[in-house]
Amino acid sequence: MNHFALEMKNIVKSFGNVKALSKVNFSVKKGTIHALCGENGAGKSTLMKILSGFYPNDSYEGEIFIDNLLQNFSGTIDSENAGIAIIYQELALVKEMTVCENIFLGHEITKGLFIDWDLAYSKTKDILKEVKLNVNPSAKVSSLGVGEQQLVEIAKAIAKNANILILDEPTAALTEIEANNLLEIIKELRVKGKTCIYISHRLKEVFQIADHITILRDGRTISSDLVKELNEEKLISKMVGRELTNIFPREKREFGKTIFKVKNWTVLHPETGLKVIDNVSFQINKGEIIGISGLMGAGRTELAMSIFGAWGKVTSGELFIEGKKVTIQNESDAIESGLALVSEDRKRFGLVLGMDIKENTTLSSIEKISNYGFMDKNKEIFSTRKFVGDLKIKTNTIEQFVGNLSGGNQQKVVLSKWLMTKPKILILDEPTRGIDVGAKSEIYNIMNQLLDQGILCIIMISSELPEILGMSDRILVMHNGKISGDILQKNANQETIMQYATGHLS
Repeated sequence: MNHFALEMKNIVKSFGNVKALSKVNFSVKKGTIHALCGENGAGKSTLMKILSGFYPNDSYEGEIFIDNLLQNFSGTIDSENAGIAIIYQELALVKEMTVCENIFLGHEITKGLFIDWDLAYSKTKDILKEVKLNVNPSAKVSSLGVGEQQLVEIAKAIAKNANILILDEPTAALTEIEANNLLEIIKELRVKGKTCIYISHRLKEVFQIADHITILRDGRTISSDLVKELNEEKLISKMVGRELTNIFPREKREFGKTIFKVKNWTVLHPETGLKVIDNVSFQINKGEIIGISGLMGAGRTELAMSIFGAWGKVTSGELFIEGKKVTIQNESDAIESGLALVSEDRKRFGLVLGMDIKENTTLSSIEKISNYGFMDKNKEIFSTRKFVGDLKIKTNTIEQFVGNLSGGNQQKVVLSKWLMTKPKILILDEPTRGIDVGAKSEIYNIMNQLLDQGILCIIMISSELPEILGMSDRILVMHNGKISGDILQKNANQETIMQYATGHLS
């Protein structure tokens, strides 16, 4: 008798003429943490949607066994009843409800016709202790940080008596401390006999936490290995089907004159009036990639968005582009001055998911492709096709909805939208968040190409220190709204950056 909590056998799933999964096999042993790895578009999400009942049993071929029992999920309720809980990257909590209400939402504890709130609160306290979350059960979810909300999602799964937890990019929006805390809690769930399926592009975490790794590529199972049988290079090679010999292709180039100068930049929070950016000054030369590092809450995103005229109230400070002072009060001013900002949240601020590739690409440049107030459809199509080709966006048609693209291809569409405005200075806020290692390498190569093709300089904000160290010519480190360190790449390492980021160096 085997000891598998889950077996998925010969799973085939098609969308029209496109085969998303082709005879995929995926088996997970009881009480283990099993990582599911692959590039975006490899089939991970589709496979997990089948397991969670999102795609019913009559929409695919193959078999699912839970504890050796054949399952036929006609919907998500069937999957939940079989002991499966899925925790998505985009949390499914009701922000204006309490922690307790969220945990028992849909399976409320009742006494007669009424909810037994006393028992619900008591059970909530016990479950919160299990996940080491010290919050009041009556606190609104909106008052919690992202890391705390992630733990509420896990508490919710425990309350449903789930034996198999699917965790999809659970640390994507967390600080390093929050992420490490979450990983420890997942390890404790394993000790208690829970089975966890862990999906993450953060390969360091995969090796830190997983017992086994299954790799998907192009909708097929490539291999299933013990973690100790793999290293990062082998894993990446299996995921992408080729060797990535130089993941960070930073190029040495001659730097020119100062292109962008920020002087005494101070920004107030629009609601509290508190300083979020405090007297920041820096300058960037032609051809430079400047990395901005720092812990969550240090002010990195606020700095980028305020420079772009999209956040807060500037109380003082000056901006200079190519030696000329510019006034930026809104995004239109920023675009006109030659700035472009690729936001950290592409789905909220970068894309309109219900629109197609060409509509998104031309969204910020409608006047450039219009004649006498009317859009020139031929220009729109020509411009979009050029960017699809130049940036290697994988699609069959420029009329495909961007919501159906992989994360890496969505990010390329955002880039194409801003490149249409012909910017001088490109600001990238978390440019590779939530995209796979192959797509990351493509984004890095695009950054180099842009500097060769007319972009004067790039500001890159990232929470991933290997990315900061690998692609930056110079690194600015932020702490409490100030720049605490300005380090040349050759003098930088992770320890030094963290010392500046935590305020131990300044």
